[in-house]
Amino acid sequence: MMRTIDLKAISDSERRRLTRRSPVTDPIVREQSRTIVEAVRDGGDSALAAAGQKYGGGPPPGTGTLVSADLAAATDRIGIGLLTALQEAAGAIRDVHRAQIPTTRSVSPIDGVEVERLWAPLRRVAIYAPGGLAPYPSSVLMAAVPAQLAGVPEVVVASPAGPGGVLSDAVLAACAIGGVNEVHAMGGAQAIGALAYGTETIAPVDKIVGPGNAWVTAAKLEVFGVCAIDLPAGPSEAMEIVDGTASARAVAADLISQAEHGPDSIAVLVALSPDIARAIEAEVETLLSQLERSEIIRMSLEQNSFIVLAADEADACDFANAFAPEHLGIHTADAEAIAAAVTSAGSVFVGHYSPHSAGDYATGANHVLPTGGLARSNGPLSVEDFGSYRQVQRITRDGLRRLQPTVSALAAAEGLTAHRLAVDIRFEDSP
Repeated sequence: MMRTIDLKAISDSERRRLTRRSPVTDPIVREQSRTIVEAVRDGGDSALAAAGQKYGGGPPPGTGTLVSADLAAATDRIGIGLLTALQEAAGAIRDVHRAQIPTTRSVSPIDGVEVERLWAPLRRVAIYAPGGLAPYPSSVLMAAVPAQLAGVPEVVVASPAGPGGVLSDAVLAACAIGGVNEVHAMGGAQAIGALAYGTETIAPVDKIVGPGNAWVTAAKLEVFGVCAIDLPAGPSEAMEIVDGTASARAVAADLISQAEHGPDSIAVLVALSPDIARAIEAEVETLLSQLERSEIIRMSLEQNSFIVLAADEADACDFANAFAPEHLGIHTADAEAIAAAVTSAGSVFVGHYSPHSAGDYATGANHVLPTGGLARSNGPLSVEDFGSYRQVQRITRDGLRRLQPTVSALAAAEGLTAHRLAVDIRFEDSP
């Protein structure tokens, strides 16, 4: 089902081809998304409604915006089991992310010079929550709770309406628990355009976060610069590093749990022996017969996924760091040592009792993660993503005098004499 590649038998260029990829969508989707975004920018509510009718995700006219009172009512309509699960998940997210709240720092590199780094929350943030046929209340919580902790005063959610033009009560309840202020039933590239540029009834936002399909990702890239975005979100990814001590059945379950997101999902098995790789493949076949989304999983495994045979643990770690997966599970005798050696992964799951789904729903770790290799330079969504830093500089007369030779020399080297003048002029009328 999954092709097998022996890392010892391929060249460096072939290894790079396996690991270098991008979450950015193809040019045709980019171009079409740009057209939709520009139509909403120029046409406002009427263009948004037209796109909703054409592409789906929009409700009947005049029913698309919900506020806090509507959200609170949804918590009464869902079952107590789901409500409790949402509340417990939100509590765990809150506990984990509370430690991320930034603090003010001040440094004095030279006497008379102080540089302070201040952080403040953004004013208005939008969360895109995938919806339509399948609701994702967990994704709402993963963004809304950190935004709430950051102190963002206006948190907006956009989510595609499902059949009948209504939003899922599970999503609305998650919005209420996460402190969301308003919800708009809209999806796709048109939703991103409305959030970035605003319409007659929707105020523009400072930043858009949250996962979405290829059209959403392409639209986020189109509006970047008009407003901020988190990261372009590519297909879901799972990688497992295994040796002979791994439970083939548990590893197989972790691989297919991410592959079930969609036929474009990516699952990679990094095995230290061919025997354990064969055992895991056999377990995948067994488990597939029990699952509702088996055809989607099979497409993902056959089209986008593969097995690599690594020479040793160091080789496995090198490959993992080059690939930079969204999710990385470690099932080896010394899992902690491998976890310490991995520097590029969105979220790492160490040992037999750390399935990916626990992190997706319940541990409080964020599941909005970098994909497409962006984990080489980016981390999970955090409280800091909902604010920005600024520098505040205070300089005394004596401090500026100490800086004067440095400014003068560098300004002369760069031919910017007005820079030097701006310092020198302050001492013209004083000793």
